[in-house]
Amino acid sequence: MLSKGLLAVGLLCVSNIFMTCAWYLHLKLQTMKVINFSAWPIYTVVLFSWAIALFEYSFMVPANRIGFEGNGGPFSLVQLKIIQECITLTVFALFSVVVFQNHFGWNHLAAFVCLVMAVFFVFYK
Repeated sequence: MLSKGLLAVGLLCVSNIFMTCAWYLHLKLQTMKVINFSAWPIYTVVLFSWAIALFEYSFMVPANRIGFEGNGGPFSLVQLKIIQECITLTVFALFSVVVFQNHFGWNHLAAFVCLVMAVFFVFYK
């Protein structure tokens, strides 16, 4: 059986995939001419994104409840937030490279190393 920590991190990963899609997928679909989002009023695009984001919340809220030390999980509130931010940026980096074919440069790698250091320091006793 998965530990609460691994389960929380897994749920955070899934939630961030949905959230990245909610925030950015409409941009890719528009450039591919799959859906003409430029003809949609902004409130419709927002509602479309919210429909995707509903799934994000369906994973994010349980992840935080399971992972939080106040509910028997292994992580403090700050640790959960740092983990979530690292996952968010990792998912976004992969999404931007795979979906948008953006170049991943040395500066992106340096920024990722800084994030890993943030995780180290937030867990450091």
